Amino acid sequence: MEQNLRYVNFTFLDGSKMKLVWPKQGSKDPQVLASQVKKSLEEDVFTALVDGQLVVIPMRNVKYMIISPAPEALPPGTIRNARIAT
Repeated sequence: MEQNLRYVNFTFLDGSKMKLVWPKQGSKDPQVLASQVKKSLEEDVFTALVDGQLVVIPMRNVKYMIISPAPEALPPGTIRNARIAT
């Protein structure tokens, strides 16, 4: 993956999936980043501007999402160095 690109994989409750890719954005200040991550996790919707169109994803329809690379500022209590076991 290109160093300046970020992505999120959504897995929805119905089993469908969607991947969004975007260039790195936002502040480099760790306190601002932490605040932005916290705020985004509390929102009812995830929004993105895609090819001039606003995409709105209701978070109540999301089973889980994987964001990569991980944000520099993580939510409090995040377990580090975990792995998905199959």
